[in-house]
Amino acid sequence: MQILQNLYNGELSIWELISRQDSSLPEFYKKIKEMEKEKMIKIEKGRVSLVSKPGFLGKLEDIKSEEIRCNCCGGTGYLPMEDLQKKYNEIIRERPMPLQDFDQGYISPESLLRRISFIFERGDLLDTSIFIIGDDDLLSIAAGLTELPSKIKVIDIDERIIDFINKISKKYRLNIEAFTYDVQEPLSKDLRRSFDVFISDPVETIPGIRLFLSRGVSALKGVGSSGYFGLTTLEASVKKWYEIQKILHSMGFVITDIIRKFSIYGGEENFLREENLPIVKKIKEKVDFDWYSSSFYRIEAVKEPKPAVTGRCIITREMYVDDESWATCLSGS
Repeated sequence: MQILQNLYNGELSIWELISRQDSSLPEFYKKIKEMEKEKMIKIEKGRVSLVSKPGFLGKLEDIKSEEIRCNCCGGTGYLPMEDLQKKYNEIIRERPMPLQDFDQGYISPESLLRRISFIFERGDLLDTSIFIIGDDDLLSIAAGLTELPSKIKVIDIDERIIDFINKISKKYRLNIEAFTYDVQEPLSKDLRRSFDVFISDPVETIPGIRLFLSRGVSALKGVGSSGYFGLTTLEASVKKWYEIQKILHSMGFVITDIIRKFSIYGGEENFLREENLPIVKKIKEKVDFDWYSSSFYRIEAVKEPKPAVTGRCIITREMYVDDESWATCLSGS
């Protein structure tokens, strides 16, 4: 139904249509191929349009899908802190480029700064200790520039990211410490049960997200501590969301917030425009829209946090790739 609603007022780029619906990429692709075969839609040169309009769509005559979300905040309900935006945008001009080898892709600066605004509103920024697992988006720097957290520690496998964060922290006298770490290894004793908040953008396979979130949970002090992470519907179907939410509950957490399509991955530097992505190979049309977005979760411990993974965990291909990984370069298919 989302596809029909969005096409009612005119044709769309197939990449923009992807961004306006909530099915996983395999589900979306299967659906549009069925609709094309049934002559419900037409796809030409990367543009999708309705061939005929079912009668019930007439109820949409005075409704435009693009006008029901706020344009000022990208439909998120949050705006970047104005002073923070200028400083952060200046700093990230010199950040390292994303690497496909590490499955990196930047969210837009506006999306990153909206995350900061949301974390602040939820009371998880002021005088808190924050643990960040993987930080190619440089959220640590944005949070540090607010001068609100008591301490921020970052772990990442990419030495370029670590060196850049530490350089900026020293230059601007920020309370940030970053160091290289392989998520396969359990957290050291000095990191376990030491933080109020963890933040991560984990891979979206079940084994992968169980591992990444477990490392974050291991870092939390106890009841009342919170975690934040991004999760898409494009590479995580609702069935996978269900399994992930069961994992969260088993670790002692309640989901307090899920903000739909909160973070946009965009810009020419992102691999989401690369021709070797499985979804790009399927669509066979040049990417002309920032189509990939994630929802933002906030979870809170209502019991003593109990990570699902505690010991060493060897990362295999299955940690990064499954049948829904159509926007992951590591898929290679």
